[in-house]
Amino acid sequence: MIAVIAEVHVKDGSGAEFESVVADLIEQIRANEPGNLSYQLVRAKSDPNEYRFFETYSDGAALEAHGKSDHFRAAGKLMAPLLAGAPKIEYFDAV
Repeated sequence: MIAVIAEVHVKDGSGAEFESVVADLIEQIRANEPGNLSYQLVRAKSDPNEYRFFETYSDGAALEAHGKSDHFRAAGKLMAPLLAGAPKIEYFDAV
């Protein structure tokens, strides 16, 4: 199993729109990605513009399929103008 933690910061005032885009993305992931085991967005209590994605995938092929999916690419285009900078993405082996 592979885990991903992605840290993102959104521009001031963009949180609600960002969360809406992610909610739609999560629906598509759950409907179309059997290798995705979990996909959760959380918002920091200390900074409403700071978010983390917690994701788990059955294997590398499932993670690759996620990154190449039409719904992920479309969501990325909608999220990009809302971000205050590039995401920080870390990959982990689940133990």
